[in-house]
Amino acid sequence: MPSPRTVLVTGAAQGIGRAIAAAFRAGGASVHLADLDEAGVRASADVMGATPHALDLSDRDAAHRLVETIVAADGRLDVLALAAGGVRGQVGRPIEEVSEADWRVLFQANVDGAFWLAQAAAPAMKRQGFGRIVTIASGAGLRPSLTGIQAYSSAKHALVGLTKQLSWELGPHGVTVNSVAPGFVLSNPATQRQWESYGPEGQRRLVDSIHVKRLGTPEDIANAVLFFADERSGWVSGQILSVDGGRS
Repeated sequence: MPSPRTVLVTGAAQGIGRAIAAAFRAGGASVHLADLDEAGVRASADVMGATPHALDLSDRDAAHRLVETIVAADGRLDVLALAAGGVRGQVGRPIEEVSEADWRVLFQANVDGAFWLAQAAAPAMKRQGFGRIVTIASGAGLRPSLTGIQAYSSAKHALVGLTKQLSWELGPHGVTVNSVAPGFVLSNPATQRQWESYGPEGQRRLVDSIHVKRLGTPEDIANAVLFFADERSGWVSGQILSVDGGRS
């Protein structure tokens, strides 16, 4: 990918988002990091020499202002790597116990920000005749979630649908839209808690179900994002790539 490309990575304060950002920086891109966690995103930016932005991406106006700021600073925006999301501290519960707030916040975290940023970036990418949008879905966006969280699985399924719809809409303008669906990756405190909750026997069963017999790493996911972002993947769009060691 010719340098310098301008890249925006969301959810970059930790885990998968941070690894994606580091991979783009290692390739010479101008990288902007966005996250709700101000301290975390600034720490990530300091380590890799990127530009931090702390904001709530589910706020449409804030998401649009972020894209305007990046385009004004760099003159372009080439790649959106949309890794923000997660479970926001929730755990699996029976459907009767799920509140409206718990349901809605996971759509805000996993879908709304991705939509607003794609909406804001589309005009610049169309003008360029080039763009790469890569969403981070989940195995939970393709089948029931190991977390047992109904809203999380539903939101990730929605993100997969959004990816395919935007591919159809933006493809004629030189913009590809794809998604990476990670398997189980120990990438942040939430996934660490989930892993510990399985206990030794559950952990063994999970690893045994993975063809390559190991958990994934954030770098495994970053490598897949780099593939989708590359100029050489210009005839690959609307795809959902399971990066899960063969488990699916």
